[in-house]
Amino acid sequence: MADKKSQKPKVWRIVLDVLKPHDPSLPEFAKSLGSMEGVEGVDVALLEIDKETETLKVTVDGNLDYSEIRSEIEDWGGVVHSVDEVIVGKKKDI
Repeated sequence: MADKKSQKPKVWRIVLDVLKPHDPSLPEFAKSLGSMEGVEGVDVALLEIDKETETLKVTVDGNLDYSEIRSEIEDWGGVVHSVDEVIVGKKKDI
């Protein structure tokens, strides 16, 4: 019988609506998320910009922990407005 832990579904993709200050820059912000354990790829798209903030669509792929990702975003001064998409499965190729 297979180990129950190995059967547990994993979060493979999270798409977030994020508001952050202009600093850090988008490349620096994306690299920070991309260097997190379990993260295999990050796509950050600028949706809107105003005098003090940027609204982003952030897509993160890998073997993910949402609370760690949210904490990293908050450490950079950002706020997760919403979780817009989540892909979960037992294998990455779902």
